[in-house]
Amino acid sequence: MEGKGVKKGYHCAWQIHYHIVFPVKYRKALLDEDVIGIIKDTAIGIQERYEIEIEAMGMDKDHIHLLYGGHPKMSPRRIVQIFKSITAREIFKRKPIVKKEL
Repeated sequence: MEGKGVKKGYHCAWQIHYHIVFPVKYRKALLDEDVIGIIKDTAIGIQERYEIEIEAMGMDKDHIHLLYGGHPKMSPRRIVQIFKSITAREIFKRKPIVKKEL
């Protein structure tokens, strides 16, 4: 029986949702409007390049909540690695003052 929201691949069917919280280093309140915009733009690019479906994203001044789903072949560790490395690179490139603060 196929449920609502069940995705299908060639050899499997899945309905996986992960909730991950990314705190800013030292819990510094560095997520201002510019940084949040950079993160949202980067998340859209990540979603297009990789088999990751970002369902919801929420941010406070010192942490990010990410609710996503993905193919079972992509481990949560790999998704965290992709998200953290690409967003950090973009933030440091577009707003270097954040790197200086850390």
